[in-house]
Amino acid sequence: MLEINQFILKQGMTKVCENEICTVYEMQENKGDGIIICYQIFPGISVMYNNFHTIENSKRIESENNCLSIHHCREGRIEAETINGEYLYLEPGDVLIEKLDSKYTICSFPLSHFHGITMNISLSESVEGRLNELLDYFNINVMEIKKLFSSESIPIVLHKEEIINHIFNELYMLPDKVKKEYLQIKVIELFILLKSIDLSQVNKTQQYFYKSQVEKIKEIKKLITNNLDRHYTMTELAKIYDLSLSALKKCFKGVYGEAIYSYVSNYKMNVAAHLLLKTDESVTIIAGKLGYTNVSKFSEVFKKNYGESPKEYRKINTPVRSVVELKPSLKLNN
Repeated sequence: MLEINQFILKQGMTKVCENEICTVYEMQENKGDGIIICYQIFPGISVMYNNFHTIENSKRIESENNCLSIHHCREGRIEAETINGEYLYLEPGDVLIEKLDSKYTICSFPLSHFHGITMNISLSESVEGRLNELLDYFNINVMEIKKLFSSESIPIVLHKEEIINHIFNELYMLPDKVKKEYLQIKVIELFILLKSIDLSQVNKTQQYFYKSQVEKIKEIKKLITNNLDRHYTMTELAKIYDLSLSALKKCFKGVYGEAIYSYVSNYKMNVAAHLLLKTDESVTIIAGKLGYTNVSKFSEVFKKNYGESPKEYRKINTPVRSVVELKPSLKLNN
């Protein structure tokens, strides 16, 4: 557990509590917050439950012992930059397998949040023999599995592998009383499946994006979200950032997980919902701020997203304010 503890602390996390079953770490920064709950399952093997809400902020992951990590994405999105300057993305239901040497990858969260599970395999000579004795009955040699995936020069993404995804999904619903024992069973199941993966076929399905493309896509997203009252056509954006239309569409969806128009529409509706609850601005003014000249069209899109018209949404979700709040100049007589 000591090696894992040191590894997590290097990532800017602070240990907040610990017992015989798990250790809880917390990150609190101006850019966001995060919690990791770490369970030591077997010697050299730990499982971490990750919950992060942070803005896009790439941070190099470092490990002195060439640790192998297996990440499962439940919500949000992971961006991994390889040492070759290529980017790949993990979306809900995907599994990312990577070795964590100090010159390897940089990870960040393009959607500003990530919920998932990470399994770390960090085997020293002192624990390898003990672990193999424990797993020998299942014909599992963890070091061989580690070497199989560590031999790859780039991270490996398993896109929505149904059986593996099913194992991880069960890990989010475990009762605390039997969590460690259940985790041990599921880790064994996962190792059995990982032994059978044909990496030559996996590599053929992976999609990568060049750093120059990703940087342009992030600038496009920044331009759009900073100017919500403007409407940019795909052709206009492609010309401004010197991208083909096909590259723009493909790369934007790769980075943010949905088509550009869908992303922008959903983003605008989230802003609209915030303004409806936090301001007294009229629906017409809010619609105008978000680039809608037709209030009826704005209301139609909002209702499609939230199931209620803007006025209904504000009425239902805004707490009733007191007379004093509504009329601050009114004085109560004693």
